[in-house]
Amino acid sequence: MIFPRNEWEKFRERIASLPMQAQWWKRIFLGNAMDVDIDASGRVLVSPELRTAAGISKDMILLGMGSYFELWDAATYAAQEAEQMKGEMPDVFRDFSF
Repeated sequence: MIFPRNEWEKFRERIASLPMQAQWWKRIFLGNAMDVDIDASGRVLVSPELRTAAGISKDMILLGMGSYFELWDAATYAAQEAEQMKGEMPDVFRDFSF
């Protein structure tokens, strides 16, 4: 996940306030977070460590998810999307109007 700074601060506070039984997940979310740089062309520079952890090889997809972004390996995302499209839409969308 990629957060603008102000959204990251909100997310970080929510994670940090979780009880002790969530300590390892707090470490996973907070301990592996890192700032990324934007180059002169406006591109986000994702470190090799983050690309490896996310399983991103070459082609990637950036999805806007409201208050944050998701960065996916393109092939992994296509496979996950195809798998989800085989099933029915979740019940939470039953009364949702587009």
